[in-house]
Amino acid sequence: MNVLEYIGELLQTGLGSLAAYLAAHVLLCLLPAFFIAGALAALIPKEAITKYLGRDAPKWISYPASALGGFVLAVCSCTIMPLFASIYKKGAGLGPAITFLFVGPAVNILAISFTGVQIGMDIALARIILSIVFGVGIGLLMSWFFRKDDEEHSQATNGSRMFAQSAKVPGRTWVFFVLLLAVLIAGTLQVGLLTNSYATFTLPGAWADSFQGWLDGIVPPNPSLGIEGVSVHGVLLIVLLILIAVTAWLGLNKVDEGFNGWTYAALGLITLTLVVAAFKVAAVEEGLSVGITGKLIAEIALIAAVWWMAVKSFETHEMQEWLWEMWRFVKQIIPLLLVGVFLAGMARAIIPATWIQAIAGSNTVWANLVGVLFGVFMYFPTLVEVPIAQTFLSLGMHRGPLLAYLLADPELSLQSILITNSVIGRKKTAVYVVLVTIFSTLSGLIFGWFVR
Repeated sequence: MNVLEYIGELLQTGLGSLAAYLAAHVLLCLLPAFFIAGALAALIPKEAITKYLGRDAPKWISYPASALGGFVLAVCSCTIMPLFASIYKKGAGLGPAITFLFVGPAVNILAISFTGVQIGMDIALARIILSIVFGVGIGLLMSWFFRKDDEEHSQATNGSRMFAQSAKVPGRTWVFFVLLLAVLIAGTLQVGLLTNSYATFTLPGAWADSFQGWLDGIVPPNPSLGIEGVSVHGVLLIVLLILIAVTAWLGLNKVDEGFNGWTYAALGLITLTLVVAAFKVAAVEEGLSVGITGKLIAEIALIAAVWWMAVKSFETHEMQEWLWEMWRFVKQIIPLLLVGVFLAGMARAIIPATWIQAIAGSNTVWANLVGVLFGVFMYFPTLVEVPIAQTFLSLGMHRGPLLAYLLADPELSLQSILITNSVIGRKKTAVYVVLVTIFSTLSGLIFGWFVR
């Protein structure tokens, strides 16, 4: 293979990883997360954030609250990023915000349950306990290292003054927030009630099966590299995402000044896309099989409730601020996320899994450090990282380095580092990366002492 062919293969792997990610993980996971982040930034008073997560809040309140928030809200690292950016902007202290960022992806309900079933409850429980303990430790250290910057941030966001005031959140905001959270949970929770099809119909046409075969040739599914491939359904969703990007750029860039036709088009396309994503679609010989899932029914009901409440319970200027904050997070995070996924896809093709297995088969400091570094270049979303970890376990990887990888993967992936840098700056991000590397390595080493 010559250099050009090798570069072409790397580019194909990167693009394939990006296409699979967009088709499988952005819609029902990331889009609702941005709307939640926008609601946090626009509708939750600063008092409510700074009272419990602010720099001046009692540590016995702020750090457990930040860890609990990550446990409840996060679905994967890409979901936690806009929420982290939102609470930090609203006045959360650096330490609690960092704890929220670290703990969330490691202990969210989906990750823990999936880890327990696929790999074992020992790993699942270790992820919960060690990520909370070390997440609080990392937050405390970051808060101490950058105490002067944290004080300036607190003053800039009126944190101290707001903390002294009332922290009451209107009831309508709580209900609205719960509805948005329910949209996220219903779209991502893998339980039979939501994932089962209760009725199925087939759109006739031999094109679907042949088109799927063509897609498998262009973006070959590769479980060993975490590339899930792109389905016919995925192509439709990617097209809808492109349309959303165009209409959102025209309709949300100045939404703080008022709504226009493009605003309504963008919101309509977002609603349509979330609904389309909830169908269970598969290419078959007869055509395109379309399943009516519990997820679809739940999403339609919840999205309808969200829009009804948005219109009936909030003033126009409140909705403008909500959508503007949401769009601001999208512009800040999505480009970095896409670049990170693309680069991580190419890195997976460069670093062979057999090499990782060969030096991570025992519980040593070096083996655990390799597990951590592996997480930097080999990012996998929540629903993919666990089967990949199971594969490495079957190849002989020690459970200690495996835990180190699982803790570091969502925190130190390229896209997470890039986004964190855009929120808190280069110096703080560098220190955070070093601390996560140390504590994740230590976590794997400690866990490895008690297991084989």
